[in-house]
Amino acid sequence: MARAVDLPPPPSLDAIVDAGPVALFLDFDGTLIEIADTPDAITVSPGLASRLAAVSNRIGGRLALVSGRSLDDLELHLGPLHLASAGSHGAALRGADGTGFGEPAVPLDDAVVREVQAFAAKTGADFEPKAHGAALHSRANPPIEEHCALFLDDLAARHGLAVKRGKFVAELVRPGADKGAAVRAFMSAPPFAGAMPVFVGDDVTDEDGFAEAMRHGGHAVTVGPRDSRLAAYGLADPAAVHHWLGL
Repeated sequence: MARAVDLPPPPSLDAIVDAGPVALFLDFDGTLIEIADTPDAITVSPGLASRLAAVSNRIGGRLALVSGRSLDDLELHLGPLHLASAGSHGAALRGADGTGFGEPAVPLDDAVVREVQAFAAKTGADFEPKAHGAALHSRANPPIEEHCALFLDDLAARHGLAVKRGKFVAELVRPGADKGAAVRAFMSAPPFAGAMPVFVGDDVTDEDGFAEAMRHGGHAVTVGPRDSRLAAYGLADPAAVHHWLGL
């Protein structure tokens, strides 16, 4: 296990690009922006989407955002995205041209979502409904973090679902919705196929993406203080990620 502060920074993006075709997979919260107390409280620098699109154009369109947020929520904060994107931990994918990618995602049953919402109302957790999931945030009330996760673990076991845990957040998703699956789907088709993937992320849910990037001969870059099982490189914070990307 290693933290970003104990790992060397990745080679410059110029050096990686000079070595051959590269594909970039970027997490959003905690990687491109600072994490906030609630999902809606984030601050996004003006023009971030257009600057990311410029990086994507520079590397042949092989840049994808891979986020736990829904695609609609990403666009709510970033504006229209002309980038390949994976939302809801890989449950929903689309290409840079806006067309759907892979199998359509299936929403959770309404009854399950209502159970999560009722739990949040009872415990004071922040409930975040998603197009293909339901999340409980506990950053504003850290002592209930494990209680939220255990509740969702039980709910998932009863309904054949899965749980993704992050920093003060746990989310109920369909089985198979993870960031590794998103990387695998993108890497199976142009323009990503045949490139060397580099996955940059800050949270435990990014480890699936790290593992898949490495299976394709690529690299993992962890961001911030979290211990990573797989990353060989580290960047201190979103500002360092922006600098590395040339944003």
